[in-house]
Amino acid sequence: MKYKISRHAQTEMKRRNISQFLVESVLNAPGQVILEEEGKKVYQSKIDFGSGKTFLLRVTVVNDINPAVVITVYKTSKIEKYWREI
Repeated sequence: MKYKISRHAQTEMKRRNISQFLVESVLNAPGQVILEEEGKKVYQSKIDFGSGKTFLLRVTVVNDINPAVVITVYKTSKIEKYWREI
C-alpha cells in the first residue's frame, strides 16, 4: 500500500513511542481491517511491545485517496473493545 503519514500521526507516533516499522508492519499484514466511516479503515494487530503484555496497535487510514493517508496511530490494552470476532 502506498501511503503518507500525516503530521498528526507522526506526532502521536513519537509521543506514544510507536515506530514507523511497527506501523508499516500493521499496514502490510494487519490482524484485522475494520471499516470505520466512509473512506476510513482501521488496520489493527495484537502486539507485545516488550513488556510481556499484549496491546492492540490501531492505525487509522483514509484510503479513498491515492496515496492513502495515515491520520492517527495508537496502542490500547482494550483489545476486547475493538477486536472483531469473525
